[in-house]
Amino acid sequence: MLLGCILFFLSTSATASENQKKLEALRHQITTIRTQIVAQEKIKKTAADALQKTEQSISAINRKLTELKSNQQKIDQELNQLTAQYNQSKVDLELQQNQLNALLYQQYTGKEQNYLRTLLNQQDPGQAMRQMYYYRQLSQARSASINSLQNTLNRLRALTQDILEKRKAIEVLKIEYADQSKKLTQEKSKHKIIFDQASQEITRQHHEVNKLVQDEKRISRLVSEINKLLTQKNSNAVYNDRLPAPTDRHINFKSLKGRLSLPVRGKLLNRFGAQRSGKLTWRGLFINASSGSDVKAIAHGQVVFADWLRGFGNLMIIEHAQGYMSLYGNNEALLKGVGDTVRSGDTIATVGNSGGNPDTGLYFELRYQGKAFDPLTWIKIE
Repeated sequence: MLLGCILFFLSTSATASENQKKLEALRHQITTIRTQIVAQEKIKKTAADALQKTEQSISAINRKLTELKSNQQKIDQELNQLTAQYNQSKVDLELQQNQLNALLYQQYTGKEQNYLRTLLNQQDPGQAMRQMYYYRQLSQARSASINSLQNTLNRLRALTQDILEKRKAIEVLKIEYADQSKKLTQEKSKHKIIFDQASQEITRQHHEVNKLVQDEKRISRLVSEINKLLTQKNSNAVYNDRLPAPTDRHINFKSLKGRLSLPVRGKLLNRFGAQRSGKLTWRGLFINASSGSDVKAIAHGQVVFADWLRGFGNLMIIEHAQGYMSLYGNNEALLKGVGDTVRSGDTIATVGNSGGNPDTGLYFELRYQGKAFDPLTWIKIE
């Protein structure tokens, strides 16, 4: 019933034009949002590309840092080995030096014969020459050993220095790469925020577009229905100018068929059985009338309902005996109460738009044994 009231309100050409404007505005809004989605998609793609490059750079730097750590471990092992060799070579050098010092000291103090004394005291010159050769070879061998150890020490010193410089260079690179990684991580965070914001905005806009599309479909159907109703009403509009007149209270209601009058003066906007919305049809009449106009009882009867009812607003139901009832809805005010007896032509209510109906008028039904039937089969319109 509430939808019926809305359709009544939208049944004027001015309202139809207004809804057509709303439809165009919705379409324009959908186009605008879709344009914004395209722009957000570009922002998202740019952020995604930047995010990809940043993550690739971070990966490359982390890989270099891993390689540097591995190289540093190798260099540390080499340095430890060289240090051990260097220390052992120093021990060997000191031993050789001590031995050479002891030999020279013995020769100097005379504990060991010098070459000339050995030569003069030997009766066998050959034996003397051999001893002299032995002393000379021994001295040369010790001297060569000392020189070799010294060269080894020098080489170890050079290698150690080279390794220390490499370690220093690696430390510098590690600091540099760590700093780059930190900056790239910050950049990644910024790009990620932009990417996420763009994604959320696109999702929100898609939801908004979907909602607007549904609104567009609904209002398109509504405009179409309104146009159909306008066409129908323009061709079938009927104005009632006749009101119920007083009749004998004892007259049989059934005998009034074809002689009853509508409760108010006004234009019939909808008829019994006409299409409403979807598969619904009208079960009564809606008579467009001025607010505050008198609503008349169509015949003698008793008020059995007088209260507000959703979809019908202020509703009054009159029982006319023999299973017949008349219903009067959307009233501004109800002037009779339950149990009151009314006569044909009595003012029972005033016209309004209660029940959420944006248009003023009276909703009127006739029922027999609870089932609605077409009032115009009983009504005479003038």
